[in-house]
Amino acid sequence: MKVLVINGPNLNRLGLREPEIYGSKTLTDLEKDLLTIGEKVNCEVTCFQSNHEGDLIDAIHEASEQYHGIVINPGAFTHYSYAIRDAIASISIPVIEVHISNIHAREEFRHTSVTAPVTVGQIIGLGFKGYELAILALKERIGG
Repeated sequence: MKVLVINGPNLNRLGLREPEIYGSKTLTDLEKDLLTIGEKVNCEVTCFQSNHEGDLIDAIHEASEQYHGIVINPGAFTHYSYAIRDAIASISIPVIEVHISNIHAREEFRHTSVTAPVTVGQIIGLGFKGYELAILALKERIGG
């Protein structure tokens, strides 16, 4: 089984950006953890991060031909990118949305996800553990 983990804007700033919300671990730490988890559960994990909406859309489109599922943290695009929402809706592989922080306990504008309705599920507020849970859920769903 192959899973693509997509991280959106500003997630490259993990460890530096608001550590009281996101913690002190970096994106590199997260990616290393996910590769280790993938090995443990016999799942090939590939990680991708971009601050650019079009790059994320391209990755989603290309993933449908190469992967069995996607774990995505769209970052701020969660709340307003209908283009990313439409990209997710256009593919046939399952997508799980993940957020490190509890978006419902933060600013009002973060409470709405335009992307969640076209995913198979959403995991929020569990830190990096949410990504692991998403990989396990995809593995179970796909039967890999």
